Amino acid sequence: MGLWRIRATVDDRPGYLSVLTASLALKSVNILAVQVHTTEGGAVDDFLVDAPDAMTGRDLLAAVEKGRGRDPWVAPAEAQALADAPTRALGFAARLVRDPDSLGGALGELLGATEVTWRAELPRTVPPTRFGLARSAMRLEDPAGGVYEIVRNEPAFTPAEYARAQALVEVATAALRAAEEPVTLLLPDGDEITIRRAQTEDLAAVRRMRAARLTAGAARPHGLVAHGLVAVAGERVVGLAGFAREGEIAEVALLVDDAWRGRGIGATLLRRLVAQAGSAGLAALVVHVRARERALLSTLERLGPVVSTEQDADLVTVTLPITPTRATSPA
Repeated sequence: MGLWRIRATVDDRPGYLSVLTASLALKSVNILAVQVHTTEGGAVDDFLVDAPDAMTGRDLLAAVEKGRGRDPWVAPAEAQALADAPTRALGFAARLVRDPDSLGGALGELLGATEVTWRAELPRTVPPTRFGLARSAMRLEDPAGGVYEIVRNEPAFTPAEYARAQALVEVATAALRAAEEPVTLLLPDGDEITIRRAQTEDLAAVRRMRAARLTAGAARPHGLVAHGLVAVAGERVVGLAGFAREGEIAEVALLVDDAWRGRGIGATLLRRLVAQAGSAGLAALVVHVRARERALLSTLERLGPVVSTEQDADLVTVTLPITPTRATSPA
């Protein structure tokens, strides 16, 4: 016996579904599970079946058509298809709670996609579609910014599948909001700092630190606040790390208050900034560091493989590659 998936549209009239199931039963096809997707063209029935080894896809198509099933689609199924749809969806939701950046992969697996593409924005030439989906493509807003395009050649997407995908997006949205909550850290010397996203109200503190000392990078206060993190001790901003992006490359600036230098704040901010850069779809970060900042240079080396290091007098330029967590890839 072999596992197969069958989809077919059945007229929403009494007895029509029983005609289809009877046609399959006559061929010794055992229905293991069925899901019903309501559409404007009728009820789309999605079957997981166990068929005799001698049966081919063509044989199954003939049985479905004889049972009055319209627009039939048949494909071999894997053993994991035995898990019912609610169980699989709950598994993906649990994954997103732990790692909201895995949304693209979860959507691809949930929908059996051929390709999942993340875009910063859709081209203006792309027309909007009802339910955010077309026959073989679906578009969903990424809660971290941008849009996911999910493509599946066959079978056609249904509004029910769009609703399931949208529910996963909502789980990822909630998880991201929780991840963006301020985090309190204990420094080695016992002092506490809070790491949070930079806000417009932090501009004055950024300018103050910029005037006093620039640890690394070319400071652009407004750009840093738009894409930045701050370290706060009590009510005082004591450190900031942010980036100003140009396409897939971003220039990093790191500022730490003189009284709080040498306590690991810069390294902590940089590690979190690298994760943020991956979520933003960046390919690389460029950091300009003074040659005497040996501790900071060592931190950059520990963050990942360095593409290049160039030195011009007292200034060292480090290019750090980033693995985007949202990109174009086969599902």
